Amino acid sequence: MRLLLVEDDLRIAAPLSETLREAGYEVTHRADGLSGLEEGRSDAYPLIVLDVMLPGLDGFGVARALRAAGSSAAILFLSARGELEDRVGGLDLGGDAYLVKPFESAELLATLRAIARKGGEARTALLAFGQGRGLLDTAGRVLRWDGAEVAVTGREYALLDTLLRSRGRWFTREELLERVWGLDFGGEARIVDVYIRYLRRKLAPEVIASERGRGYRVE
Repeated sequence: MRLLLVEDDLRIAAPLSETLREAGYEVTHRADGLSGLEEGRSDAYPLIVLDVMLPGLDGFGVARALRAAGSSAAILFLSARGELEDRVGGLDLGGDAYLVKPFESAELLATLRAIARKGGEARTALLAFGQGRGLLDTAGRVLRWDGAEVAVTGREYALLDTLLRSRGRWFTREELLERVWGLDFGGEARIVDVYIRYLRRKLAPEVIASERGRGYRVE
């Protein structure tokens, strides 16, 4: 599952990202409230782990703006502020859970699993594209083209899923590399071009548009 982590303290964010990736999550990290809000609005993340004390815009403000925009992402608040008023306020803003720092990794992962059981992971999305020829079932992780199932690798699936959830938006190679391969990937950004070619061959060349200086998008 794709997960957005919004945490300004890199001493917490770095090991936390590693823990989440080891647990099977695809993690994108943002270090302030405004960039976290912008990323969260892409609707690409069914889970958002959101620190409360953030520069620019605090976590409560981020959550309030996301819910006002219609986001249905599950939100887990992290905060050193554990007073009842803070916990209740976060949940009333649309948060699904609230963890008080410091916490153990096992507690965090168990909380995320509980959120998923309540429906975060089970949300079904059928993403149509290619003028109706293509259909991505994100619940079953199945890709169809002209009614037939298309076999794709995990990276191909994640790449297409990222583009479809923010269709019309241009993604640079670097953005796609971070979202699909992760911050710790040591290879070249050109690997994105290679996987775009793989998807075009399996679907149709016109499905994924490209433009020099802007990157890639699905119309």
